[in-house]
Amino acid sequence: MNTAGTIDRPLTHDPQKQAPMKPSANEPTGSATPDVTTTGANDSRQNRTREMQLIPEALARAHMHDRLREARQERQAMNLVAARRMQRRAERASRRARRALAIAVMQ
Repeated sequence: MNTAGTIDRPLTHDPQKQAPMKPSANEPTGSATPDVTTTGANDSRQNRTREMQLIPEALARAHMHDRLREARQERQAMNLVAARRMQRRAERASRRARRALAIAVMQ
C-alpha cells in the first residue's frame, strides 16, 4: 500500500524528501498567507533543532549563575555576622580595660 503521509504521520522526517508546501485549492489567490518554500522551512527546522539542543545548556548556565550569586550572598552575610561578633568582643575588652584602669587609678 503506497499512501501519502499526513501532517501527523509524514512518510519521512527528512525535510529534503518532504513535498514542498503548496497553497490549498480552496484558498483564494492573492491571500494574506504567503507561500512557504522548503528552504525556509528547512532553515527554521535547523534553527529550532539547534535552539532546542542548547536549551539545557542555557538552563544549566542560569542555574549555576543563581547558585554562585546565592553562595556569594551567603559568604557576605557570614562575614558580616563574624565582623559584628568581633566588634562586640572588642568593645567588651575595651570596657574591661577602662574599668581596670579606673580601679587602678582610684586606689
